[in-house]
Amino acid sequence: MVTPALARAGGALERDATAFYQAVSHLVRVYQFRDRQRICYRGISVTQCYALSALVEGGAMRLDALAGELFLDKSTASRVVDCLEQEGYVRRGEDRLDGRAVRLEATRKGRTLHAAIVRDLIEEQKRLIEEFPADVRRAAAALISKLARSAEAKFGSTRGCAPRERSTRGRTD
Repeated sequence: MVTPALARAGGALERDATAFYQAVSHLVRVYQFRDRQRICYRGISVTQCYALSALVEGGAMRLDALAGELFLDKSTASRVVDCLEQEGYVRRGEDRLDGRAVRLEATRKGRTLHAAIVRDLIEEQKRLIEEFPADVRRAAAALISKLARSAEAKFGSTRGCAPRERSTRGRTD
């Protein structure tokens, strides 16, 4: 049986969840469109940036693991890596545990580029949050981190930078 207090609480939760959904959706759209407008950022695409970030932050990994990190099929991830490799940002090698698998790692040049991109993005974030008091900035970062961990626990792992492209073509998970 639903008591009046429970109904009021459910109504408040519904309103809060709706407001939260709208706020997060708006923020994600703003960031996604910002990224789309930077078709090439320091000479690489947003998807290539995500791939490089995954390799710098997560360390060397197999191509199939990178594809999973980026929510791309293996052939699309391979094309992304091809471009990074041509520019000298990523190196392919044989996996020590499975000679058939391709092991990817960021090169020194790739790590340097990644560091420059992160510095640029942090500067951008500083301009975005500078108007807020320090305690609000820290609380916002803590809340967003906690929400990300909660979403990751409920929806699955997502390591690396920012929103990711999703392609289901050819996926065989």
